[in-house]
Amino acid sequence: MSEDRTTALRRVLVTGATGYVGGRLVPRLLAAGYAVRCLTRDPQRLAGRPAPWPQAELVRGDVLDAATLEPALCGCEVAYYLVHSMALGEGEFRDRDRQAAANFAAAAAAAGVQRIIYLGGLGIDDDSLSAHLRSRHEVGELLHAGAVPVTEFRAAIVVGSGSVSFEMIRYLTERLPVMTTPRWVQTPCQPIAVRDLLAYLIAAPDKPRSAGRIIEIGGSSVLTYGDMMRGYAHVRGLRRIILPVPVLTPGLSSHWVNLVTPIPRPIARLLIEGLRNPVVVRDPAAHELFPQIQPMSYEAAVRIAVDRLTLGAVETSWTTALRDQPAGKPLPAQVQSLEGLVFEQREQVVNAPPGIVYRVFSGIGGRRGWMYANWLWRARGILDRLVGGVGLRRGRRDANHLLPGEALDWWRVEAVQPQHFIRLRAEMKLPGRGWLEFSAEPTAGGRTLLRQTAYFQPTGLFGLIYWYGLYPIHRIIFRGMIAELSRRAEALGRRAAQRTG
Repeated sequence: MSEDRTTALRRVLVTGATGYVGGRLVPRLLAAGYAVRCLTRDPQRLAGRPAPWPQAELVRGDVLDAATLEPALCGCEVAYYLVHSMALGEGEFRDRDRQAAANFAAAAAAAGVQRIIYLGGLGIDDDSLSAHLRSRHEVGELLHAGAVPVTEFRAAIVVGSGSVSFEMIRYLTERLPVMTTPRWVQTPCQPIAVRDLLAYLIAAPDKPRSAGRIIEIGGSSVLTYGDMMRGYAHVRGLRRIILPVPVLTPGLSSHWVNLVTPIPRPIARLLIEGLRNPVVVRDPAAHELFPQIQPMSYEAAVRIAVDRLTLGAVETSWTTALRDQPAGKPLPAQVQSLEGLVFEQREQVVNAPPGIVYRVFSGIGGRRGWMYANWLWRARGILDRLVGGVGLRRGRRDANHLLPGEALDWWRVEAVQPQHFIRLRAEMKLPGRGWLEFSAEPTAGGRTLLRQTAYFQPTGLFGLIYWYGLYPIHRIIFRGMIAELSRRAEALGRRAAQRTG
């Protein structure tokens, strides 16, 4: 391969396409002109994703099943290795990762692959290296030991909404005004923005000199973990106090993280054990090989990550399974946590076409009211005005049509897709930010799947107390609202059918 790519539609294989980095890498490789093949144990997990995902070829396989690898790798020039087994127990995940790497290196050589690109972790190879980071280095060694040249990138914390290590910092900072933390808050780290990481991964195939190299990558800032928490708090406008104490072991810390954040304890423990290791770039090879990539600062990366929390802007996350449900299969009410948001989502099949369902839910507010328990909405409006909010006094511009950006009672219309979808952003006084979203999806028999979602992005611990404290009331309102929307849509649909019949 030359330094500058000249052949379009070179075929690459991506492992870990259902993961955080792989899920963002695939569409960018497709946009760059590659023919992309994704190795996955369950192709259904990647089906139905938006463009350009349908251009990708999905093949069933498993890095622990050697027989499935060579057929998947056949015809591929480059293979991205982005898998690990961190969710398992320490001994088991290291054994599995070693076996998977050995399988992959052998299969890539047999299939004639020209390059493997691997994402590992920063850290000095010595006796103090954590089990997780040691395993990442061992995987790199096993891949390098094979016949195919390897470009191994080593990175520390990846800053982006959905990255598990960044999410741990974010949840702790959001939810705890005062944090008692272990000594690792003073450990230096060089976090990297996810978009900079992806730029390195995409540029690597066009850099033959990167083959056979370990390339350390990071952002422009070297910080302690305490600095990162304070930096996140600064971006979010939060005041936080950090009190390091010497008695918090990784085990105790992992229990605390499991309690305060959505991160499971086994993963939290592995991450926390790794935080005692300095993870900074010591080799300038990345700048020499990729001078066109100028990594951004930590604060700039955090600002982008926070901005991406705007609904519909988050690409990948370890908690996005609820959004991938196919139309026609209604979910029961669920309360989940997603990218720092808490939300309640309900679905109901309505015996009416999508246009009529849309007409009903886009007509809420103003003189029509909010479908259910209007006296509670009015009481909340009065309370909002008493504390300086807008209340319900603004009404709506038009009884039947919504435009993006206009006011609707105490909401702002944030997005409109005619005949399909609306999203409203709350402008009432809240300890956080809230949205209400409705969509109408066609389903079998001319019916419609109505989806109703209430989102809340809490500010600090009080925001969480507000959401969960009022949720029993909200649950009654949301349940009654979707039922009344469905009833009115079906009645309107029957009248429309009688007129046309």
